[in-house]
Amino acid sequence: MTRKAYTSAHAAKEPWLPVLRGLVRTYQAFATCSGRHVGSLGLTLAQFDVVSTLGNTSGMTFKDLGERTLITKGALTGIIDRMEKKGLVRRVASREDRRSMLAQLTPKGETLFEAVFPAHVHYLRDRFMRLTEPERKELVRLLKKLKDAM
Repeated sequence: MTRKAYTSAHAAKEPWLPVLRGLVRTYQAFATCSGRHVGSLGLTLAQFDVVSTLGNTSGMTFKDLGERTLITKGALTGIIDRMEKKGLVRRVASREDRRSMLAQLTPKGETLFEAVFPAHVHYLRDRFMRLTEPERKELVRLLKKLKDAM
């Protein structure tokens, strides 16, 4: 018995494709909405990601920062370089491992974090609160399930 070829016509009929389109369109809408607000605060999305991740910490290694943000490792160094020039972050040697550098917010960066993080969370709150608590929990569960399948 021969197996039929999986053609583009078959592929186009996959029942999960609307899920993929919905995820992509939702992410694009979120990035546009979020980026517009973060831009009004004087930051790029990547800079906001770094500031909000480093806020309320004593600093992180570049490895940890890369794992906790949505920034690729290749882009992270350049972003930190630019933020360092603005006086928002500094590099310090790790006390645990002298070969490792930490990225830390400067006092100016901490002040910025205290201003922009709550402002952006409040801005996004109205959008996310359109879902009920059970809907938010279910969405988190389903997103985790999909991520784990990857």
